[in-house]
Amino acid sequence: MKGTLWLAWRQQRALVLGGGLLLALCAAWVVFQRPDAVAFVDEHHLAGCKGWDGGDEEGCDGEAFARLFDGGAGGLGALAALSVALPVLIGVFWGAPLLGREFENGTIKLALTQGVSVRRWFATRFALATVCAVTGSAVLAALVAWWWQPTANMLSGFYWHDGYIFNATGPAAVACAFFGLAAGTAAGLLMRRTLAAMGVTLAAVGGTRLLLNTFRSDWIAPTTRVTPGMTPKQPVGSAWSTGDFGYLDAAGREYPISRYCQTSGEDLRRCMAENGFVARYHKVHPVGDFWAFQWIETALFLGAAAALVAVTCLVLRRRLV
Repeated sequence: MKGTLWLAWRQQRALVLGGGLLLALCAAWVVFQRPDAVAFVDEHHLAGCKGWDGGDEEGCDGEAFARLFDGGAGGLGALAALSVALPVLIGVFWGAPLLGREFENGTIKLALTQGVSVRRWFATRFALATVCAVTGSAVLAALVAWWWQPTANMLSGFYWHDGYIFNATGPAAVACAFFGLAAGTAAGLLMRRTLAAMGVTLAAVGGTRLLLNTFRSDWIAPTTRVTPGMTPKQPVGSAWSTGDFGYLDAAGREYPISRYCQTSGEDLRRCMAENGFVARYHKVHPVGDFWAFQWIETALFLGAAAALVAVTCLVLRRRLV
Protein backbone atom coordinates (compact mmCIF):
# COMPACT_ATOMS: atom_id res chain seq x y z
CA MET A 1 0.00 0.00 0.00
CA LYS A 2 1.51 3.34 -1.03
CA GLY A 3 0.75 6.75 -2.46
CA THR A 4 -2.71 8.24 -2.09
CA LEU A 5 -4.20 4.96 -0.88
CA TRP A 6 -1.68 4.76 1.97
CA LEU A 7 -2.47 8.35 2.93
CA ALA A 8 -6.22 7.72 2.80
CA TRP A 9 -5.80 4.60 4.95
CA ARG A 10 -3.62 6.39 7.48
CA GLN A 11 -6.16 9.18 7.91
CA GLN A 12 -9.20 6.91 8.09
CA ARG A 13 -7.86 3.79 9.75
CA ALA A 14 -9.26 4.68 13.18
CA LEU A 15 -12.79 4.79 11.74
CA VAL A 16 -12.25 1.63 9.68
CA LEU A 17 -10.81 -0.39 12.57
CA GLY A 18 -13.34 0.97 15.07
CA GLY A 19 -16.22 0.15 12.74
CA GLY A 20 -14.84 -3.33 12.11
CA LEU A 21 -14.56 -3.99 15.83
CA LEU A 22 -18.14 -2.81 16.39
CA LEU A 23 -19.39 -5.10 13.62
CA ALA A 24 -17.50 -8.04 15.09
CA LEU A 25 -19.08 -7.42 18.50
CA CYS A 26 -22.55 -7.15 16.92
CA ALA A 27 -22.03 -10.39 15.01
CA ALA A 28 -20.92 -12.20 18.17
CA TRP A 29 -23.96 -10.84 20.01
CA VAL A 30 -26.36 -12.03 17.30
CA VAL A 31 -24.74 -15.47 17.11
CA PHE A 32 -25.14 -15.75 20.88
CA GLN A 33 -28.73 -14.48 21.10
CA ARG A 34 -30.45 -15.85 17.97
CA PRO A 35 -30.40 -19.58 18.93
CA ASP A 36 -32.47 -18.79 22.04
CA ALA A 37 -35.22 -17.24 19.89
CA VAL A 38 -35.15 -20.17 17.46
CA ALA A 39 -35.36 -22.71 20.29
CA PHE A 40 -38.26 -20.85 21.94
CA VAL A 41 -40.22 -20.68 18.68
CA ASP A 42 -39.70 -24.40 18.07
CA GLU A 43 -40.52 -25.38 21.64
CA HIS A 44 -43.85 -23.49 21.63
CA HIS A 45 -44.70 -24.26 17.98
CA LEU A 46 -44.94 -20.60 17.03
CA ALA A 47 -43.40 -20.79 13.55
CA GLY A 48 -46.81 -20.58 11.86
CA CYS A 49 -48.20 -17.86 14.12
CA LYS A 50 -47.72 -14.94 11.78
CA GLY A 51 -49.57 -11.67 11.39
CA TRP A 52 -52.03 -9.63 13.42
CA ASP A 53 -54.29 -12.66 13.69
CA GLY A 54 -51.49 -14.99 14.80
CA GLY A 55 -52.62 -15.15 18.41
CA ASP A 56 -55.99 -16.52 17.30
CA GLU A 57 -54.57 -19.47 15.37
CA GLU A 58 -54.83 -22.94 16.83
CA GLY A 59 -51.77 -23.76 18.91
CA CYS A 60 -50.61 -20.14 19.15
CA ASP A 61 -50.34 -19.09 22.76
CA GLY A 62 -50.65 -15.38 23.51
CA GLU A 63 -48.63 -15.80 26.70
CA ALA A 64 -45.80 -17.40 24.75
CA PHE A 65 -45.74 -14.41 22.42
CA ALA A 66 -45.42 -12.08 25.39
CA ARG A 67 -42.57 -14.10 26.87
CA LEU A 68 -40.78 -14.32 23.53
CA PHE A 69 -40.74 -10.61 22.82
CA ASP A 70 -40.27 -9.48 26.40
CA GLY A 71 -37.07 -11.50 26.44
CA GLY A 72 -35.69 -10.91 22.96
CA ALA A 73 -37.21 -7.92 21.17
CA GLY A 74 -35.13 -5.46 23.17
CA GLY A 75 -31.85 -6.78 21.80
CA LEU A 76 -33.17 -7.04 18.26
CA GLY A 77 -34.67 -3.57 18.55
CA ALA A 78 -31.35 -2.13 19.72
CA LEU A 79 -29.45 -3.71 16.82
CA ALA A 80 -32.09 -2.54 14.34
CA ALA A 81 -31.92 0.99 15.80
CA LEU A 82 -28.14 0.97 15.27
CA SER A 83 -28.63 -0.07 11.64
CA VAL A 84 -31.24 2.65 11.12
CA ALA A 85 -28.93 5.26 12.65
CA LEU A 86 -25.82 4.10 10.79
CA PRO A 87 -26.29 6.29 7.67
CA VAL A 88 -26.54 9.37 9.87
CA LEU A 89 -23.48 8.32 11.88
CA ILE A 90 -21.50 7.68 8.69
CA GLY A 91 -22.49 11.03 7.23
CA VAL A 92 -21.81 13.03 10.39
CA PHE A 93 -18.61 11.40 11.66
CA TRP A 94 -17.05 10.16 8.41
CA GLY A 95 -18.46 12.13 5.50
CA ALA A 96 -18.47 15.64 7.01
CA PRO A 97 -14.81 15.58 8.18
CA LEU A 98 -13.58 13.86 5.01
CA LEU A 99 -13.13 17.19 3.20
CA GLY A 100 -14.35 19.66 5.80
CA ARG A 101 -11.44 19.06 8.15
CA GLU A 102 -8.91 19.33 5.32
CA PHE A 103 -10.22 22.77 4.37
CA GLU A 104 -10.68 23.88 7.97
CA ASN A 105 -7.09 22.98 8.93
CA GLY A 106 -5.57 24.03 5.62
CA THR A 107 -3.93 20.62 5.14
CA ILE A 108 -5.43 20.22 1.68
CA LYS A 109 -2.85 22.61 0.29
CA LEU A 110 -0.04 20.42 1.57
CA ALA A 111 -1.66 17.27 0.18
CA LEU A 112 -1.93 18.75 -3.30
CA THR A 113 1.71 19.86 -3.42
CA GLN A 114 2.88 16.25 -3.51
CA GLY A 115 2.32 15.79 -7.24
CA VAL A 116 -1.17 14.32 -6.82
CA SER A 117 -4.11 15.54 -8.88
CA VAL A 118 -7.28 16.75 -7.19
CA ARG A 119 -9.29 14.01 -8.87
CA ARG A 120 -7.01 11.20 -7.73
CA TRP A 121 -6.67 12.57 -4.21
CA PHE A 122 -10.43 12.81 -3.72
CA ALA A 123 -11.27 9.57 -5.54
CA THR A 124 -8.94 7.52 -3.32
CA ARG A 125 -10.22 9.00 -0.07
CA PHE A 126 -13.86 8.75 -1.04
CA ALA A 127 -13.52 5.24 -2.52
CA LEU A 128 -11.99 3.87 0.69
CA ALA A 129 -14.73 5.45 2.77
CA THR A 130 -17.42 4.18 0.38
CA VAL A 131 -16.19 0.58 0.39
CA CYS A 132 -16.02 0.50 4.18
CA ALA A 133 -19.36 2.26 4.72
CA VAL A 134 -21.24 0.12 2.21
CA THR A 135 -19.68 -3.11 3.46
CA GLY A 136 -20.34 -2.28 7.09
CA SER A 137 -23.96 -1.28 6.49
CA ALA A 138 -24.56 -4.42 4.40
CA VAL A 139 -23.16 -6.67 7.14
CA LEU A 140 -25.20 -4.93 9.85
CA ALA A 141 -28.39 -5.09 7.75
CA ALA A 142 -27.79 -8.81 7.16
CA LEU A 143 -27.32 -9.41 10.90
CA VAL A 144 -30.60 -7.65 11.69
CA ALA A 145 -32.47 -9.63 9.01
CA TRP A 146 -30.97 -12.92 10.19
CA TRP A 147 -31.88 -12.31 13.84
CA TRP A 148 -35.38 -11.13 12.90
CA GLN A 149 -36.18 -14.06 10.58
CA PRO A 150 -37.31 -16.63 13.24
CA THR A 151 -39.83 -14.15 14.69
CA ALA A 152 -40.64 -12.22 11.52
CA ASN A 153 -44.14 -10.72 11.35
CA MET A 154 -45.28 -12.33 14.59
CA LEU A 155 -47.92 -10.82 16.83
CA SER A 156 -46.38 -8.31 19.26
CA GLY A 157 -43.12 -8.37 17.31
CA PHE A 158 -41.64 -6.47 14.38
CA TYR A 159 -43.37 -6.53 10.99
CA TRP A 160 -41.72 -6.07 7.60
CA HIS A 161 -43.14 -2.55 7.26
CA ASP A 162 -42.06 -1.36 10.72
CA GLY A 163 -39.31 1.24 10.59
CA TYR A 164 -37.08 -0.91 12.78
CA ILE A 165 -37.04 -3.60 10.08
CA PHE A 166 -37.68 -1.84 6.77
CA ASN A 167 -35.09 0.90 7.35
CA ALA A 168 -32.59 -1.47 8.94
CA THR A 169 -32.52 -4.24 6.33
CA GLY A 170 -32.48 -4.70 2.59
CA PRO A 171 -30.69 -2.79 -0.17
CA ALA A 172 -32.30 0.52 0.88
CA ALA A 173 -30.35 0.45 4.15
CA VAL A 174 -27.07 0.06 2.24
CA ALA A 175 -27.98 2.74 -0.31
CA CYS A 176 -28.91 5.10 2.53
CA ALA A 177 -25.47 4.60 4.07
CA PHE A 178 -23.86 5.62 0.77
CA PHE A 179 -26.20 8.61 0.59
CA GLY A 180 -25.21 9.61 4.14
CA LEU A 181 -21.51 9.51 3.21
CA ALA A 182 -22.11 11.52 0.03
CA ALA A 183 -24.22 14.09 1.86
CA GLY A 184 -21.62 14.52 4.58
CA THR A 185 -18.79 14.87 2.08
CA ALA A 186 -20.66 17.49 0.07
CA ALA A 187 -21.57 19.40 3.22
CA GLY A 188 -17.95 19.38 4.39
CA LEU A 189 -16.78 20.80 1.07
CA LEU A 190 -19.45 23.50 0.89
CA MET A 191 -19.37 24.53 4.55
CA ARG A 192 -15.58 24.16 5.09
CA ARG A 193 -16.30 23.88 8.81
CA THR A 194 -16.55 20.40 10.29
CA LEU A 195 -19.09 21.12 13.01
CA ALA A 196 -21.34 23.11 10.68
CA ALA A 197 -21.12 20.32 8.09
CA MET A 198 -22.05 17.75 10.74
CA GLY A 199 -25.19 19.69 11.62
CA VAL A 200 -26.20 20.08 7.99
CA THR A 201 -25.59 16.37 7.36
CA LEU A 202 -27.65 15.35 10.36
CA ALA A 203 -30.56 17.46 9.14
CA ALA A 204 -30.23 16.34 5.51
CA VAL A 205 -29.99 12.58 6.11
CA GLY A 206 -32.47 12.52 8.98
CA GLY A 207 -34.91 14.73 7.08
CA THR A 208 -34.68 12.59 3.94
CA ARG A 209 -35.30 9.40 5.90
CA LEU A 210 -38.29 11.02 7.66
CA LEU A 211 -39.68 12.22 4.32
CA LEU A 212 -39.46 8.76 2.78
CA ASN A 213 -41.06 7.17 5.83
CA THR A 214 -43.96 9.61 5.54
CA PHE A 215 -44.68 8.98 1.88
CA ARG A 216 -43.61 5.33 1.60
CA SER A 217 -47.14 3.92 1.37
CA ASP A 218 -47.79 6.16 -1.66
CA TRP A 219 -45.10 4.57 -3.85
CA ILE A 220 -47.32 1.61 -4.78
CA ALA A 221 -51.09 1.32 -5.12
CA PRO A 222 -52.43 -0.97 -2.38
CA THR A 223 -54.15 -4.28 -3.04
CA THR A 224 -57.92 -4.18 -2.52
CA ARG A 225 -59.29 -7.25 -0.78
CA VAL A 226 -63.01 -7.74 -1.46
CA THR A 227 -65.27 -9.84 0.73
CA PRO A 228 -68.76 -10.58 -0.71
CA GLY A 229 -71.70 -9.91 1.59
CA MET A 230 -71.32 -11.09 5.16
CA THR A 231 -68.62 -13.64 4.35
CA PRO A 232 -65.87 -13.55 7.00
CA LYS A 233 -63.15 -11.15 5.92
CA GLN A 234 -59.71 -12.37 4.95
CA PRO A 235 -57.37 -12.01 7.94
CA VAL A 236 -55.00 -9.07 7.80
CA GLY A 237 -52.11 -11.44 8.38
CA SER A 238 -48.71 -9.86 7.84
CA ALA A 239 -50.02 -7.29 5.37
CA TRP A 240 -49.61 -3.57 5.93
CA SER A 241 -53.08 -2.15 6.37
CA THR A 242 -53.69 1.29 4.91
CA GLY A 243 -56.62 1.85 7.25
CA ASP A 244 -58.88 2.27 4.21
CA PHE A 245 -61.82 -0.12 4.41
CA GLY A 246 -65.55 0.00 3.96
CA TYR A 247 -68.30 -1.20 1.60
CA LEU A 248 -68.95 -1.63 -2.11
CA ASP A 249 -72.25 -1.32 -3.96
CA ALA A 250 -73.22 -3.32 -7.04
CA ALA A 251 -71.47 -0.77 -9.30
CA GLY A 252 -68.20 -1.14 -7.35
CA ARG A 253 -68.32 2.30 -5.72
CA GLU A 254 -66.53 2.58 -2.39
CA TYR A 255 -68.17 3.79 0.83
CA PRO A 256 -65.76 4.23 3.79
CA ILE A 257 -66.73 2.64 7.08
CA SER A 258 -66.10 5.95 8.83
CA ARG A 259 -69.42 7.12 7.35
CA TYR A 260 -71.45 3.95 6.96
CA CYS A 261 -72.50 0.87 8.91
CA GLN A 262 -70.25 1.01 11.95
CA THR A 263 -71.96 -2.07 13.36
CA SER A 264 -71.64 -5.86 13.39
CA GLY A 265 -73.77 -8.99 13.33
CA GLU A 266 -77.42 -8.64 12.35
CA ASP A 267 -77.24 -4.84 12.55
CA LEU A 268 -74.48 -4.86 9.95
CA ARG A 269 -76.48 -7.13 7.66
CA ARG A 270 -79.48 -4.82 7.91
CA CYS A 271 -77.39 -1.68 7.31
CA MET A 272 -75.72 -3.17 4.24
CA ALA A 273 -79.10 -4.18 2.78
CA GLU A 274 -80.60 -0.73 3.39
CA ASN A 275 -77.69 1.00 1.62
CA GLY A 276 -77.38 -1.47 -1.23
CA PHE A 277 -73.93 -2.69 -0.22
CA VAL A 278 -72.98 -6.06 -1.67
CA ALA A 279 -69.43 -6.46 -0.36
CA ARG A 280 -66.77 -5.12 1.97
CA TYR A 281 -63.30 -3.97 0.96
CA HIS A 282 -59.99 -3.51 2.72
CA LYS A 283 -56.89 -1.96 1.12
CA VAL A 284 -53.53 -3.40 2.18
CA HIS A 285 -49.94 -3.77 1.05
CA PRO A 286 -49.14 -7.51 1.07
CA VAL A 287 -45.78 -8.84 2.26
CA GLY A 288 -44.60 -9.12 -1.34
CA ASP A 289 -44.58 -5.32 -1.62
CA PHE A 290 -41.54 -5.22 0.69
CA TRP A 291 -39.11 -5.63 -2.20
CA ALA A 292 -40.90 -3.16 -4.45
CA PHE A 293 -40.71 -0.52 -1.71
CA GLN A 294 -37.07 -1.43 -1.05
CA TRP A 295 -35.96 -1.06 -4.67
CA ILE A 296 -37.83 2.22 -5.10
CA GLU A 297 -36.10 3.77 -2.09
CA THR A 298 -32.77 2.23 -3.09
CA ALA A 299 -33.03 4.00 -6.46
CA LEU A 300 -33.92 7.28 -4.75
CA PHE A 301 -30.97 7.10 -2.35
CA LEU A 302 -28.51 6.10 -5.08
CA GLY A 303 -29.76 8.83 -7.40
CA ALA A 304 -29.41 11.47 -4.70
CA ALA A 305 -25.96 10.16 -3.73
CA ALA A 306 -24.77 10.19 -7.34
CA ALA A 307 -25.93 13.79 -7.74
CA LEU A 308 -24.12 14.83 -4.56
CA VAL A 309 -20.90 13.13 -5.63
CA ALA A 310 -21.09 14.88 -9.02
CA VAL A 311 -21.61 18.24 -7.33
CA THR A 312 -18.72 17.54 -4.96
CA CYS A 313 -16.35 16.71 -7.83
CA LEU A 314 -17.37 19.81 -9.78
CA VAL A 315 -17.07 22.22 -6.85
CA LEU A 316 -13.84 20.68 -5.60
CA ARG A 317 -12.17 21.03 -8.99
CA ARG A 318 -13.31 24.64 -9.44
CA ARG A 319 -12.13 25.66 -5.99
CA LEU A 320 -8.70 24.07 -6.22
CA VAL A 321 -7.77 24.45 -9.86
